[in-house]
Amino acid sequence: MKRFFPQLLLILAIVLPPLPSWAIKSETHTLSNGLKVILVEEHKAPVVTFQVWYKVGSRNEVQGWTGLSHLLEHMMFKGTPKYGKGEFSRIVAKNGGNENAFTGRDYTTYFQSLSRDRFNLSLELEADRMANLLMDPQEFDLEREVVKEERRLRTEDDPKSYLIEQMYAVAFLTHSYRSPVIGWMEDLNQLTPEDALRYYKTYYRPNNATVVAVGDIDPKSILSMIREYFEKIPKGPDPPTPISYEPVQKGERRIIIKREAQLPFVFLGYHAPNYKDPDAYTLKVLAVILSSGKSSRLYQSLVYDKKIALDTGGEYEAMTADPDLFYFYGMTQPGQTLEALEKGLYEVIERLKTQPVSDRELQKAKNQIEADFIFGQDSNFYQAMQIGTAETIGAGAHYLESYVDNIRKVTPQDVMRVAQKYLQEDNRTVGILVPLKQQGSSKN
Repeated sequence: MKRFFPQLLLILAIVLPPLPSWAIKSETHTLSNGLKVILVEEHKAPVVTFQVWYKVGSRNEVQGWTGLSHLLEHMMFKGTPKYGKGEFSRIVAKNGGNENAFTGRDYTTYFQSLSRDRFNLSLELEADRMANLLMDPQEFDLEREVVKEERRLRTEDDPKSYLIEQMYAVAFLTHSYRSPVIGWMEDLNQLTPEDALRYYKTYYRPNNATVVAVGDIDPKSILSMIREYFEKIPKGPDPPTPISYEPVQKGERRIIIKREAQLPFVFLGYHAPNYKDPDAYTLKVLAVILSSGKSSRLYQSLVYDKKIALDTGGEYEAMTADPDLFYFYGMTQPGQTLEALEKGLYEVIERLKTQPVSDRELQKAKNQIEADFIFGQDSNFYQAMQIGTAETIGAGAHYLESYVDNIRKVTPQDVMRVAQKYLQEDNRTVGILVPLKQQGSSKN
């Protein structure tokens, strides 16, 4: 029997159709007030993840009011007339659940994970604060100080984060992606409770939101419950559309930051399209080949072989409402120069423009992307994250159905073509961190 096994596998491969890359069965409904509802049955465990996605983030902010989306996220935990300050979190914890929220450039999201018999708590609590948030001036002032301290710790006291923030402000001239999600300190200082309340009333309305429920649910009964809690919230005027124009970059831009730091750091950002462009799939594969993990080209060349860099990396994110940056970075080895590191980064990038990747290297990158995508389906939370992100940025949940199939179609010629098209000097912004001698340090 053993000697026939390879032939059996060949027969099965010919006869059986390939498994679908996206096997999740979801339902999409729109309530009378415009709230979109996406439901996914997943009976692996008696738990449900519930997420509310508002189409508002730093992309919707204007200069002078940056950080407002994130600050409002904090205020959403400060209570309503029905549930006081901190009571939301206490109720969820008391019932064995967990909850949190996050703000991005294109969305603000609130979520809970609870057992299926406590799921109604998410509906009641989220519907209440969608319509009835309090905006106490004293609580606002306190929370603004919390956000300012968060900014100090995560950005202003972190040289690399500070460089990246400044580099984005140079790479984007007009688009709101130039501003950090947490906001500029000068703007945070002058935000008022009235600003936050006006922002809340503009964007926190059912026709600007999507709710996603993934887990041990019966879609029919859950939809009925969602209607009961949310459909009574009145629809409001459609929020204003943010300005998304960014002029084409016509020459390299550079920014040099001098800060107290251990080692020099180089950050390269190239303007690249988002999910709307078919090149997005190839760019994702290219990013993995160049910069994902210790087997990537940048790490192998600059860390292992040449020993110029202590660390390298990069990222490309297609799932954004507007085109973003395809970026790479490197930190120098002690004793190496910034010039050598920057030159080394360009050399690795240039090779991809002239020499097609091998079939083996290409397949490895595709396998990594597919594995990350499919393994994400094991988690109710990440299933909901994928769906909520796609729906909120405008791609629609259906975008996910063909994602892996489109990744599989990428060829070596595609990789070389997009490297030539987007990784150009005139399309590049370079951020350089030059370490200053730390105060109080002295030579031995």
